[in-house]
Amino acid sequence: MTARYDALIIGGGHNGLVCAFYLARAGLKVRVLERRHVVGGAAVTEEFHPGFRNSTASYTVSLLRPKVIADMKLPARGWRVVERQISNFLPHEGGYLKLGGGHERTRAEFARFSARDAEAFPRYEEALERVAAVLRDMALKTPPNVGGGVRALLAAAAQGRKLARMPIEAQRDTMDLFVKSARDFLDGWFENDYVKAAFGFDAVVGNYASPDTPGSAYVLLHHVFGEVNGRKGAWGHSIGGMGAITRLMAEACTEAGVEISLEAPVAKLLVDGNRVAGVRLESGEEIAAGTVAANVGPALLYRRLVDRADMPADFARRMDHYKAGSGTFRMNVALSELPDFTVLPGAGEHHTAGIMICPTLDYMDRAYVSARARGMSDAPIVEMTIPSTVDDSLAPPGRHVAALFCQQFAPDLDWDQAREAAADRIIDTVTKHAPNFKASVIARQIHSPLDLERKFGLVGGDIMHGHMSLDQLWAARPVLGHGDYRGPIRGLYMCGAGTHPGGGVTGAPGHNAAHEILRDRSLLGRLLG
Repeated sequence: MTARYDALIIGGGHNGLVCAFYLARAGLKVRVLERRHVVGGAAVTEEFHPGFRNSTASYTVSLLRPKVIADMKLPARGWRVVERQISNFLPHEGGYLKLGGGHERTRAEFARFSARDAEAFPRYEEALERVAAVLRDMALKTPPNVGGGVRALLAAAAQGRKLARMPIEAQRDTMDLFVKSARDFLDGWFENDYVKAAFGFDAVVGNYASPDTPGSAYVLLHHVFGEVNGRKGAWGHSIGGMGAITRLMAEACTEAGVEISLEAPVAKLLVDGNRVAGVRLESGEEIAAGTVAANVGPALLYRRLVDRADMPADFARRMDHYKAGSGTFRMNVALSELPDFTVLPGAGEHHTAGIMICPTLDYMDRAYVSARARGMSDAPIVEMTIPSTVDDSLAPPGRHVAALFCQQFAPDLDWDQAREAAADRIIDTVTKHAPNFKASVIARQIHSPLDLERKFGLVGGDIMHGHMSLDQLWAARPVLGHGDYRGPIRGLYMCGAGTHPGGGVTGAPGHNAAHEILRDRSLLGRLLG
């Protein structure tokens, strides 16, 4: 052993940095071990073509918890997020739909398609907000752990009381959102196909599934519990890209005393008698610590970094079948000009929005079905954002960068062979709506599901570190009995998106895991455990 620390963090993504910050602030000697040459995990800003920078994986902000932002003093360090002028722009064969820009403006937009949907919209928003408010409250709370003793019983009582006090209508909506498909849920509110698609897109983000898949409504809900600059449910652009967030988080960590090691990939967790002893790096260096928090996903951690013999047999078997793989394909493109949409020509506020090419739920379902049958969608789902419209530091004057977030692409396809063809298909899909798009592409950066796994450690390209299905949520994330951030080996903790509350740039898993680590180090924590 070359060195000893109180705690080691495997992976310098945003949750790993958050966990390290809270531990160091409490006085622990902490070291973060990051495989890449830069911290940030999937929340990074990189130059992918001379003069063109973009958020190369995670690309938009909303879910980052206000407590984490405040504790790490990110605004004081210079972080700014600009809210989208309108939230979404959805071109379709009959024109377009804009979402956002104010409550009354959205109602008026819906009224162009359905007076009934315009009338239903305020009640829909109110219903979702009631449930989202509970999720926000639960996001920074450790789920009750099945078989977890007194501490788990207290947590179950406290969190169950919050749910039980919801009005019966909100309880029904909660049940619907957890078990229904997105289509079934939205059909209960709206009649127009375009309106339903505007909301239904969130149900397939990072979700290798159809909007008809039971449980997909929850993924829709997961994407609305965030906020930007205090405005609930809003999304925005991080100035300087998503890497600005993690760069400033790393600054906060360093000030708190955290040691951050880059190009230090972990090869194996070291265990001594069912107790964590430290880690071995791929270089062969061994580092001692009685506490290790893993910011990698459960599939990567338990299939590659932990010896099977060190885990209980049933736990190892369940991790063999842990569901990961999100059907996500990410591209970044350098553009000579803005895309000019046939249904809305010229530059405008729609270029600052999330531009959604998925006009109906049927379109989204066909994308999934064709990917299951042939490996990639015949007509993929695409969300395009153009952050250079609000942040001119990302591209040369008069030029732009766009992020293309795309579904559905089979995680297990031979992507070394198929990645260029998939990229072409995505470019062609956008070009059908904006005829100048293909010719405007100066350069492109491709992240197939396999590229996402190789570069960012996202097994199966899963941006959520595992399916957000009912059997892998809350106290069952990643598996019942270990929903409280503690692994099956004493001293091993999980602090990434494979734990509650799941995927997205939230900081919540890192925050919660750190608090459980500190609780275990206290006398009361040891007694209650």
